[in-house]
Amino acid sequence: MTHLKFAFAGRVSTEDHQDPEASRNWQLARARTLIEREGEIVTEFFDIGQSRSIPWKRRPEANRLLAQLADPNRGFDAVVIGEPQRAFYGNQFGLTFPVFVHYGVQLWVPEVGGPIDPDSEAHDLIMSVFGGMSKGERNRIKIRVRASMAAQAQVEGRYLGGRPPYGYRLADAGPHPHPGKAADGKRLHRLEPDPVAAPVVQRIFDGYLSGVGIFAIAQQLTADGIACPSAHDRARNSHRKGLAWSKSAIRTILTNPRYTGYAVWNRQRKQESLIDVEDVALGHQTRLTWNPKSEWVFSDQPAHEPLVDRSDFDRVQRRLASRGPGSSGRAVRKRKHPYAYKGLITHEGCGRLMQGTWNHDRAHYRCRYPSEYALANHIDHPPSVYLREDHLTEPIDRWLAQAFRPDQIEQAITALETARTDRSAELVAARESIGELDRRLARYHEALDAGADPSTVAGWTLQTQADRRLAVSYLQDLEERTDGQDSRPTREEIYEIVEAGEEILAALRGADPEEKNRLYRQLGLTVIYADKTREIVVEATISRGRPVRVRSTRPLLVADRPVTCSRRSQRKPSSRMQSQRFASQWCPPAATKGGQNSYRERQADAMLCRQPDLKIFRKDIRPRGGIAEAIPPRGRTVCVRRGT
Repeated sequence: MTHLKFAFAGRVSTEDHQDPEASRNWQLARARTLIEREGEIVTEFFDIGQSRSIPWKRRPEANRLLAQLADPNRGFDAVVIGEPQRAFYGNQFGLTFPVFVHYGVQLWVPEVGGPIDPDSEAHDLIMSVFGGMSKGERNRIKIRVRASMAAQAQVEGRYLGGRPPYGYRLADAGPHPHPGKAADGKRLHRLEPDPVAAPVVQRIFDGYLSGVGIFAIAQQLTADGIACPSAHDRARNSHRKGLAWSKSAIRTILTNPRYTGYAVWNRQRKQESLIDVEDVALGHQTRLTWNPKSEWVFSDQPAHEPLVDRSDFDRVQRRLASRGPGSSGRAVRKRKHPYAYKGLITHEGCGRLMQGTWNHDRAHYRCRYPSEYALANHIDHPPSVYLREDHLTEPIDRWLAQAFRPDQIEQAITALETARTDRSAELVAARESIGELDRRLARYHEALDAGADPSTVAGWTLQTQADRRLAVSYLQDLEERTDGQDSRPTREEIYEIVEAGEEILAALRGADPEEKNRLYRQLGLTVIYADKTREIVVEATISRGRPVRVRSTRPLLVADRPVTCSRRSQRKPSSRMQSQRFASQWCPPAATKGGQNSYRERQADAMLCRQPDLKIFRKDIRPRGGIAEAIPPRGRTVCVRRGT
């Protein structure tokens, strides 16, 4: 009797509200029960936090499984799953199973009682039914949850999660009404005024009602040294700079109806849209979208202490509406322009993404940073930095083509030895710590069943669960570092990466901007732009089984880029000092014999910059070579030198 080697495939997502470890255990138990007489499971592919609606190629572990199917030395003969509803959604089975058949790998499913027969109509019908059931179950859960949350917000005024708006903080509102959740230590919360931020919110509303503009309010708050929302709460906004108040922050506060004391829910929704209408198999992407105000759900009664009177809030909304783009009554026509590098370019000066803008029938990218904010935060940043898209394409595509040339890589592949550290004792200690915390939680449940005070037990449980999460995170980090010591990049892996890059580069030729943006994202392309030196640093991440990052270690110069002076800078200097600063900061230097510009030359440059629509070209830019650094995960490094 043949003893088969199986690979286990499973999935759990946050929308299922299950513990990943518990979900994995019962799925694995079902799979082992099915194949216990036929073989054993030798490897696992288990996705955590991935929705069932995401296709297999976009789930990390499932995609890794599909990639290994093509490898004759994969190490397993068949694949077994614990539950088909979790593995396949909608028509995913019909798009995935042919890959198994092509490579001769069996797929075992408990509901079929063994391997799926590709020639059996009954098996195909059963799996199609399970895919439909999975889709229907997800839709039913979504409808029930949304209906329940709408009722809780409207009738009870319950705080339903999310970060509190600036000016409020979270306060305890008692144990959760569900007995099971209360036993696990979960509690309700409500909003209460933040003693530091609440007066700032009231100042913003009072200032706007008195006639002060949004920009002036932001400038005053920054000048007074008041921390902006992202700086006030760094724990929740560590990804933001928190340098100064922006106009968008002021507008967000002025338009938030929660400040009137009423709970508001359903201001935003998660909208699923096709990634590519020409290729439905790629699935959907989920984005937050604002709902129309008619769909917002307000509580019937005030739910927390108001910071602004409702009549004052309505007056603010009327003033904002009178100054908006649609205040004249004319329909605002929005035109959508395609951008090849949308969401991929970061400005080095401030670390923010550059926005796409359409000027003179050309695609540009700009970083707008008002000079008042820059001066208040001691940042050397122009009011506006512009970068033309067509001046990026040639140097980036040239670098990509050279970075993934097989002949260049063959000459210069270098593997670096990784330091090996014995972490066996640390791993044992971490696992023992998790075991002790699990035993402690079991004792708390026993104490609760024996009649102990629920509030006291809930406090113990909450603290122990927090300690366990930290211990699990520490153990996972140890295991990743230990696994990373046992793997090095091979030439075969490097060539697989090169082939993947070549396929995408071939598709880039002749592609339209939207298609280029999709392909650049497949390459994991990121661009950092330094406006002072007109240089870009490019990084690409190719993933085929295991991701590898390739970065240009020398900046690439953007050729013949025009310098367009911002109209905000078109003001007459009031003194010789301002004229010198204006010319030296915002205008390109004029070449002189001594290498320095005289005051008259700088003043002349400033006068030229004040002329509308004047473009000054720099012709002293030459292409450079560079070194690409391929950094595989887990500390492995490969250096690839490209031609100069």
